Amino acid sequence: MVSYLQEKYDISERRACKVLDQYRIVQRYQPKQPDLDRPLVDAMVRLAEKHPRYGYRRIAALLKREGWEINLKRVHRIWKQEGLQVPQPKRKKKPTGDSKNACHLSPSIHPHDVWTYDFIFDQTQQGATLKMLVILDEFTRQCLSIRVDRKCNHSEVLEELRRLFVEYEVPNRIRSDNGSEFSARQLQKSFEKLNLKTAHIYPGSPWQNGYVESFNNKLRDELLNRELFYSLAEAKILIEYFRKDYNEKRPHSSLNYLTPKEYAKRYQKLLQTNI
Repeated sequence: MVSYLQEKYDISERRACKVLDQYRIVQRYQPKQPDLDRPLVDAMVRLAEKHPRYGYRRIAALLKREGWEINLKRVHRIWKQEGLQVPQPKRKKKPTGDSKNACHLSPSIHPHDVWTYDFIFDQTQQGATLKMLVILDEFTRQCLSIRVDRKCNHSEVLEELRRLFVEYEVPNRIRSDNGSEFSARQLQKSFEKLNLKTAHIYPGSPWQNGYVESFNNKLRDELLNRELFYSLAEAKILIEYFRKDYNEKRPHSSLNYLTPKEYAKRYQKLLQTNI
């Protein structure tokens, strides 16, 4: 009522309180309540500082892993209250083209059915190039390898793939763009011997190789744009740490907030149960 009188008659707070016979201290009283959310806020801020590009859903998944009994609505309320929103990048318009080899039209149906690989570039503090070969299993979203070097041609690509074939198994298909490192004749001959089919996406259509592009965006957003590499050795160590953290600790929204490693283990258990 005091505020109403002040606004309507353009009078001071003292005059309005005198008219209403109300003490001014009553008008200025602010109720004091215990900050019950403070421990949760501190935990959210700590995780947001560690993972500044995570949204509230992924932060909520991490909090549950730490033992917090919370629901998503509460985390969202505090997230907005503390101003922790992550700005969303503007989406570019996609050009049209033949999409028969796109990941959504010829998806992976089990682990090591389809691998996907691509290059991502960065540089060290001195301006020297870093060329990274990223290899992913599309079904589990597990990053199998990130080879970091100054350069990487089709011979190095084949060398890295052979190492992974021994460690895991030869997939049925491998998806990539049409770069020279992925379409070299020597590489294709080796694939034919292994009965490994290639699925090249339409030129200029990176979204058709969406899983590896999504991973590349996270790698750049959460590591490359935040770190300054002083040497090739340092880059290799930090990028390998990111790869392991992505596979073993980072909740993945499309996997119901399981990590890729947890999802692969759950699939294997389910497979053994049904046998």
